[in-house]
Amino acid sequence: QVHLVESGGGLVQAGDSLRLSCAASGRTLSDYGIAWFRQAPGKEREFIVGIRWSGGTIYYTDSMKDRFTISKDNARNTVYLQMNSLKPEDTAVYYCAARDYVPVIAPHEYEYWGQGTQVTVSS
Repeated sequence: QVHLVESGGGLVQAGDSLRLSCAASGRTLSDYGIAWFRQAPGKEREFIVGIRWSGGTIYYTDSMKDRFTISKDNARNTVYLQMNSLKPEDTAVYYCAARDYVPVIAPHEYEYWGQGTQVTVSS
């Protein structure tokens, strides 16, 4: 079992930056890939970026790599999502998720999910 807890969401203005945290506990994370997703109202859950815990390989989608950065702190068992130059269209609930080994784009491939944290960007 892996337990994930997101934090750091809130209300910000367009152009601001925000850093989300995903604290993981439970089984050793060395066998897992951790990813960030987001879901806006009425839209499907969307992959942002993922990281393989062992080795730190990062997996981006082209549309996200300019403003979103993932990192991890091994000592804290925490993965971060740095979001810069936020836009109103970034408003969504942001989730972290874990699956075996390598992050992939499809949400249904993930076994563990956090509860999500709301990010609202005002214009």
